[in-house]
Amino acid sequence: MAKEMKDVTTKSSQKEKHLLQKLHCSVKNYDWGLPGRVSEVARLARLNSGSQLDPEKPYAELWMGTHDSGPSFLASNNGGEMVTLKKWLSQNPDFLGDKVLQNWGCDLPFLFKVLSVAKALSIQAHPDKELARTLHKLLPDVYKDGNHKPEMTLAMTEFEALCGFVTLKELKALIHTVPEVARLIGAENADLVLRTSDQDGEGKVKAVLQAAFTHLMSANKERITEAVNSLKFRLHDESKVRQLTDKEKLALQLEKQYPADVGVIAAFFLNYVKLAAGEALFLGANEPHAYLAGTCIECMATSDNVVRAGLTPKHRDVQTLCSMLTYKQGSPEILQGVPLNPYVNRYTPPFEEFEIDRCILPQGETVVFPAVQGPSIFLVTTGKGMMNIKGGSQKGHEVTEGDVLFAAANIEISIISASKLHLYRAGVNSKFFQAP
Repeated sequence: MAKEMKDVTTKSSQKEKHLLQKLHCSVKNYDWGLPGRVSEVARLARLNSGSQLDPEKPYAELWMGTHDSGPSFLASNNGGEMVTLKKWLSQNPDFLGDKVLQNWGCDLPFLFKVLSVAKALSIQAHPDKELARTLHKLLPDVYKDGNHKPEMTLAMTEFEALCGFVTLKELKALIHTVPEVARLIGAENADLVLRTSDQDGEGKVKAVLQAAFTHLMSANKERITEAVNSLKFRLHDESKVRQLTDKEKLALQLEKQYPADVGVIAAFFLNYVKLAAGEALFLGANEPHAYLAGTCIECMATSDNVVRAGLTPKHRDVQTLCSMLTYKQGSPEILQGVPLNPYVNRYTPPFEEFEIDRCILPQGETVVFPAVQGPSIFLVTTGKGMMNIKGGSQKGHEVTEGDVLFAAANIEISIISASKLHLYRAGVNSKFFQAP
């Protein structure tokens, strides 16, 4: 009997030890990333796994999760084989919680990232589930999985992006003020835009916008080069006699980064958004966007599917992009987050796979993350403290900047700060667990 009790206690102790797991995470060195000497991704990666950094090499993304293209590994391998979080979860599915396991199997339904952006990412959109499955089947080398990829961007610094289409009124003004736009969409489309009104109905307006945008994006290289050069020289001349608009300044900046690229002109069709630190943007399926500059936290459904059509040296799929977009117009909603307590704001998208908590904890304070029915990933970006599991017999985890931790479902976590502490939590959307 004593031996059986001891075995139960040992198993319980072993399980508790795995409820919080420190992770070593993958880095992506895409050419749009900030150089190592100033990249937050590079700083966090060095702190996270002790990797050597090249100060001039671009460090673009830190991936935290189970996607095969950028896996996270358990830090506690005791010098043995590096075990991916995905493999470990397949062997320990109980840590995901019953409802997550039933819905998504032995995997995290979300992918958590940090991005350090030096120059514009491609004009792109992410497919919905049906299109993602089709694209993956047709072009598996380009579209790496069959999942959709709704995503949310939470600014850590001032963050700039293009997102969604401008209004019909703004589009009409473009035709009058940016002759290069009128030239590339063609006289027939330009005339159609000018003769269309909101009273014609949403369907008609979207059809007109789609025709104009598709004509622009499908223009041949010679016409695009001519239009972009014309825009550049015209704006340089006009800047001597008037103040350029923010969008015009952006176009000149994009032209330096991607000379003779159709995205320079296409940027006029999209809303130019500037997020302050702590503001967020949600991007649903089939919405056009391009990140431009700054550092952000990003969370999405576990997928790496991107359909690109401008501002990129990568594969372009203009026909798919132009046919898949929603053509919804108007400025996107900027999310401020909802306070859960004095230290934590929650950002909740309209998708069940994920949510983000942002925590800023003054020195010497304590914050509690209540137990949730799904797994979480915590990222510490500033400061240090102690992370404890409620009711646990194990010593708490010391955490410091660069630490990434997997937290199992159904555990309450308290954090005491030893200095001012900034951290982020990604988890399954709370509304998923409230659904009947």
